Amino acid sequence: MRSKKTIGLAAAAVSGSLVLAACGAGGPSAASGKISDDKVVLGLLNDQSGVYKDLSGPNSKVAIEMAVADYKAKYGDKAVAKNIEIVMADHQNKPDIANTKAQEMYDRQKADVILDVPTSSAALAVATQAKTKKKLHINISAGTTALTGKSCNKYTFHWAYDTFMLAQGTGATAVENGGKNWSIVYPDYAFGQDMNKQFTNAVQKAGGTVQQSIPTPFPNDNFATFITKAASSNPDVVGIMAAGGDLINFVKQYNQAGMKDKAQLAVGLMFITDIHSLGVDQFEGTQFTDAWYWNFDEKNKAWADKFKEKANTRPSFAHAANYSAALNYLEAVQEAGTDASDDVVAKLEGKKIDDVFLRNGEIRKEDHRVLHDAYLVKVKSKDQVKEEWDYEEVVSTIPAQEAFNSVSPDCKM
Repeated sequence: MRSKKTIGLAAAAVSGSLVLAACGAGGPSAASGKISDDKVVLGLLNDQSGVYKDLSGPNSKVAIEMAVADYKAKYGDKAVAKNIEIVMADHQNKPDIANTKAQEMYDRQKADVILDVPTSSAALAVATQAKTKKKLHINISAGTTALTGKSCNKYTFHWAYDTFMLAQGTGATAVENGGKNWSIVYPDYAFGQDMNKQFTNAVQKAGGTVQQSIPTPFPNDNFATFITKAASSNPDVVGIMAAGGDLINFVKQYNQAGMKDKAQLAVGLMFITDIHSLGVDQFEGTQFTDAWYWNFDEKNKAWADKFKEKANTRPSFAHAANYSAALNYLEAVQEAGTDASDDVVAKLEGKKIDDVFLRNGEIRKEDHRVLHDAYLVKVKSKDQVKEEWDYEEVVSTIPAQEAFNSVSPDCKM
C-alpha cells in the first residue's frame, strides 16, 4: 500500500586520499592477520568536475568519511579495520577512463571496494573489473538494470536505484493521471537507452502510448531541436531521461520554448541538487521517483544536518546512499573479521537493513539488487517552500517489494 507524507528533497576535481585510523589498538586477533596490507581501502570513483559532480562528486567523500567515523565510534578498540583509507578519482563520465581508474584503484592503490560510479557505461566497465580482480564494487549512482541482469557478478552490488524503479513510479502514475501519449527524450548511452526501454514498458503497461523516443548526444547543452521534435506529436507528457547538468539545460530550454503549459513534464531521474540549481519555480509540479529525501523524517534530517555542517549543502540521495554502502561494507568486514572479498560478500548477501538510507532494505542474494522503499514525489510551488532545500512533496511511498523488478533470468552469478 502507498502511504502519504509531505517532505522536502536534498550535491570533483582532483584525486586524493585520506587515511583514517580506527580508535585504539586492541580488538580481535583477526584485525592484524586478516586485513590485507593492514588497512581497508575504500575507493570513490565518480564525476568530480562535470555534469554529475553536484549530485554526488566530491561531497560523496564527506558522506563516506561520516560512515568511517560512525564505524569507529561504534566499535572503538574492537574495530577489525584499524586503518581505513579513502582514495578518489574522477572518471569524467567516460567508460574507458573508468576502466583505467578502476584498475589503478584495485591494483596500485589496493582498493577493497569501489563506491558510487555514476554513468551506466562507466559502471559496467567497473563491474567487469570487479569480477576480474575479485574485489567489490558497490554501485550507487548508475541506473542501468544490466548491473543486476546480464552484467551481474558475485562482487558487484547495486545499492540505490535503477531504471525499473524510476519508471515503476513516474511512468505508470503519469498515465494513470491522464498522461496517455508520451514523447521520450533520452541521452544515447547505456543509462538513457535503459531508461527509454523501462519507461516505454511502464507507460504501455499502464495503458499509454510512447509516440516518439528521441535520442540525444551525451553530454549535451543544446536541446532546442529535440524539444521541437518532441512537441511535434502534441504529447500529453514529455519524458526527459537526462540527469544532472543535462537535465537542468533541458528543463531551462523546455520552459523557454513555452512547453510548460503545453505538455506535462515527467523527469526520469532527478536529484535535489538539480532543483536547487535551476530553481523550484522551473520544476513546479513536476513528478518523479526518488530513492531518499533529506527531510522525510527526523532520522533523515538529523543525518542531513550533520552532513550540511561538513559540506555546507543538503545531501542528495547519492550522498546518503554512499554513506549507507560504506558503513554496511565496514560492518560486513567487522562481522567477517577480514576484508577478504568472498567473506565480505557472504556477510552482505541476504542482509536486511534499516538505516538512514535504506528503509525495509534487503540485499537480494540472487542478483545483489538492494531492495528498499522508494517515493513518488512532486516539486512544490514556491509558496509551499518553508526553508531552503524544502522542495518536494511525497505523494506516496512505494514499498520495497513493489519498487524493484524480480530477479532477471539473465543474471548468472
